[in-house]
Amino acid sequence: MSAPAPSSLAVVDAGPLPRQEEVLTDAALAFVAELHRRFTPRRDELLARRAERRAEIARTATLDFLPETAAIRADDSWRVAPAPAALNDRRVEITGPTDRKMTVNALNSGARVWLADFEDASAPTWENVVLGQLNLIDAYTRNIDFTDERTGKSYALRPDEELATVVTRPRGWHLDERHLVDEGGRAVPGALVDFGLYFFHNARRLLDAGKGPYFYLPKTESHLEARLWNDVFVFAQDHLGIPRGTVRATVLIETITAAYEMEEILYELRDHASGLNAGRWDYLFSLVKNFRDAGPKFVLPDRNAVTMTAPFMRAYTELLVRTCHRRGAHAIGGMAAFIPSRRDPEVNEAAFEKVRADKDREANDGFDGSWVAHPDLVPVAMESFDKVLGDRPHQKDRLREDVHVEAADLIAVDSLDARPTYAGLVNAVQVGIRYIEAWLRGSGAVAIFNLMEDAATAEISRSQIWQWTNAGVVLDNGERVTADLVRRIAAAELADIRAGIGDEAFTSGTWQQAHDLLLRVSLDEDYADFLTLPAYERLKG
Repeated sequence: MSAPAPSSLAVVDAGPLPRQEEVLTDAALAFVAELHRRFTPRRDELLARRAERRAEIARTATLDFLPETAAIRADDSWRVAPAPAALNDRRVEITGPTDRKMTVNALNSGARVWLADFEDASAPTWENVVLGQLNLIDAYTRNIDFTDERTGKSYALRPDEELATVVTRPRGWHLDERHLVDEGGRAVPGALVDFGLYFFHNARRLLDAGKGPYFYLPKTESHLEARLWNDVFVFAQDHLGIPRGTVRATVLIETITAAYEMEEILYELRDHASGLNAGRWDYLFSLVKNFRDAGPKFVLPDRNAVTMTAPFMRAYTELLVRTCHRRGAHAIGGMAAFIPSRRDPEVNEAAFEKVRADKDREANDGFDGSWVAHPDLVPVAMESFDKVLGDRPHQKDRLREDVHVEAADLIAVDSLDARPTYAGLVNAVQVGIRYIEAWLRGSGAVAIFNLMEDAATAEISRSQIWQWTNAGVVLDNGERVTADLVRRIAAAELADIRAGIGDEAFTSGTWQQAHDLLLRVSLDEDYADFLTLPAYERLKG
């Protein structure tokens, strides 16, 4: 352990990184330390409240809108703060980690917004955490370039074109940063590390440039968690002399409990809110996690069979648009994760058609923008939203008063016609092993079978395996899902990977660890709340 800085925080179990002193200044660490002192106790209380709510769902097998906040939902008078100019038009947003190459390519992509991701698309090695912050500082000072050692290709910011507006996503409340601890040895929450370092170094610089510190808030489960974030924003702005309301936050509605508190979440953040986002994989993962012991009516089919057109998913997305527009907030749609192939134009064309249909649906449903994972998809999504929006920056005037969603509609999983399949089980194992292996090596955004996958991918994969095994699901081929079947599939997949990449590449990777961890979190009787918690213990760096 190094000697504590004047901040009362110490960096532990981490070797020196190039230029880390530009990020880990005494003043920046002192700011993070104050955030930790003020807000970590409340974070801990809210995590305990999550467990209590999950126990209540296990007992009742249902959810409802909160009676104690009915007055907020009924009050037509309140709105969120008007969007700043830099966030008024969000028709296409690109997502990705904050490594140097992605930083340059995302800012140059032609998308209106880049979601700079310290969460699901980034494995939280200390190098990724610190150098990701450095890359954003360099981007704002236009001091960033990148040369690919493998290809020799150089990347730099385009000098004469408008760059994407950055919206940074810190880690969720549940994850700690093990490399930054207080005097008692307590790790600082990763959310406060990511937010604090970014805000400290960039808030004033962004304000001077006519923008601001904008954030995506992940894994939110209740309006009380949104209230905590709002209090963090107020303190941070006051502490550093930044005008209140400079921060803007878009909340990912990617948990089933948050879907019942959308209006309350916007209300808590109303001076700092800019919108809500409709996710897919994390939302399904949350549904399985919360209703995992609630009987066969909550068993999901193959993940790829649960599209946004499923009745319970459509209820969720349409309620989100109605809620956002009623309160003057942006409604942002889900991810197009396809990664174009340089070798197979037919695969690309078929995938582009699916992406186009998905983005057409979102734009016609009233969404104001949507996500893509690859620069080649930016023009595809842009075309869909341009057709609907034209020269307008958004369509908040579409109030969707035709939408009426009851509490039961959001959890009507048994309305699906699809059923679990053997191919779906194999795919869950294949994707789970491949993603976890890359994550353990420090890569959080991984191209697998022509899709860009992140941590939400692994969560829904292992959750489906767990759910199907515990429910004794009978697959389309007549086989019952058992732990032994899952182990056989995983062993065969591991052998195929080894045969495909060779012994040297296999042993130099983390394939066996990934296999073992997937089986642990998929088959253990006690369901781990987040795969990334046990995975973090094995993460290199």
